[in-house]
Amino acid sequence: MLSPARSRILAQVADAIPDHGRGFVRVGVDGPDGSGKTTLADELATTLRDRGRPVVRVSIDDFHQVRALRHRRGRDSPEGFWSDSYDYPRFRADVLDPFGPDGTGRYRPVAHDLATDARLEPDPRPAPPGTVLIVDGIFLHRDELAGSWDFSLFLEVPFTETARRMAARDGTPPDPADPGMRRYVDGQRLYFAACAPWRRATWVIDNTDPAAPVLSRA
Repeated sequence: MLSPARSRILAQVADAIPDHGRGFVRVGVDGPDGSGKTTLADELATTLRDRGRPVVRVSIDDFHQVRALRHRRGRDSPEGFWSDSYDYPRFRADVLDPFGPDGTGRYRPVAHDLATDARLEPDPRPAPPGTVLIVDGIFLHRDELAGSWDFSLFLEVPFTETARRMAARDGTPPDPADPGMRRYVDGQRLYFAACAPWRRATWVIDNTDPAAPVLSRA
């Protein structure tokens, strides 16, 4: 059951997402690891579907580079995390372009299996006219994806809290200053310095308390 404050935020976001009639709409949900992107994106998708809008959900995590490329600078490298994690050309070709202004709506939702490290080539799926594409993931406001979003969110959560959530979810160290968290925390800091995603996002939401998210900029 969603809290009243969370339900209000989701309704506000749903109200603000453009309606292009039979055209597609691309929505990005960005934020650090552990900020609650996937959960919020899923809840937003449900909110929009309840309003009768068709929705496609995709995660950037299904477009990782293969391990040899992802870890070529070292498994603990923040620069590698920031620069080498994802296959952006494939993500654009399989997801963003099909949902663009001249897109066909025929998209591929995945390109890589993280467990097996296999590249994937699924058959394209059709999306109905007027579909809202909702993508969750880190680094969604980087230069390679600039201009891709009709509406976007950036979730603000301090590293002390995201590290605690990641520890509970993944078994990583709960202290963001731990050397075991250097790849993730310092990689995010590289992103912040290069792109200031809170400035590029349409709206910024403080999601430190998931039960009481706060719209900090719209």
